[in-house]
Formats: sequence, C-alpha cells, structure tokens
Amino acid sequence: MKTCIIYHSYSGITRTVAEEIKKTCGGDLVEVNPEVAYSTLTAYTIGSYRAMKGELDRIRPASIDTSGYDLIVIGTPIWFGRATPVINAAVDAIRGCEGKRAVIYATCGSQAKETLPKMKKDLEAKGVTVVGMFELSKEEIAGRVKVADLIATVKSLETTP
Repeated sequence: MKTCIIYHSYSGITRTVAEEIKKTCGGDLVEVNPEVAYSTLTAYTIGSYRAMKGELDRIRPASIDTSGYDLIVIGTPIWFGRATPVINAAVDAIRGCEGKRAVIYATCGSQAKETLPKMKKDLEAKGVTVVGMFELSKEEIAGRVKVADLIATVKSLETTP
C-alpha cells in the first residue's frame, strides 16, 4: 500500500508529525506552501483572518495527484480555529482521489474546533472516505499518546485493503 502525506507547517510542528508518520509507516511527503510566504505578522493577521473565512491561498504545488496512492494523510496547523488557507487550497488541489481513504490531523494550541469535520466534508465531496480524524494539542503532542494513536491508525490502514 502506498501512502501520500500532505501537510502545511508554519512553525514546524505539523511537519514533525508528518515526518514521524513517514518514518514509521513509509510513504511520500508532500509539503504544501503558499506562493507568497507568511511573515510572523501576516500569519497572525492576514492568514488567521483568511483561515477564519475558509479562504484558499495560491500554493506550491498547485496540483496534487494522488492517483498512485491508496491512502492519503493530511495535516494542518490551526489558525483562528480553522485549517490554514494553504491546506484549504491543498484539499481543493487534490486530484485522482476518488475512492481513496484518508486520515486527517490538526495540530493546535488548544482546540481545532470544526476544522476536522469541515475537512472531512470537503474530502467526501471529492469522493474520499475519511477513516480517521486526530486533533493534537501541544500537550497531546508532548505526551506522545495521540501521536502514537495517529501513527498506529495509518499503519493499520496500510495493511488493510
């Protein structure tokens, strides 16, 4: 089974989780970045405002082909209680995903609010079946238990058709 791990990471936390998934489960990492990088100031002003409104950034890569994969994993940081505009655009940019399974996760200071259900809805509209959703607060990432649960879920899906 082949896994595609798609993520956006502003501070490095979401990237660290994605890299842990790759290290344990294998797969290919696809880091998605905005065409125009956020500064510390613009991430917390413009970026958070755009996240709150559910807007999409122009991203690199502009299109993400998942046709050669069996499982899709998507990770996002939380800005103002929502997925980043980068991940909103990444979900929109996924191609060849019909009939695939996905695991989604959000890294956050405290709460992901409605981020994961919204991502699930957007992915299901593209024909993807979301089989796992993980909200990872700072404390839960430090405690490692929920990260281990996320990795175990991905690992178990790699062995089941």
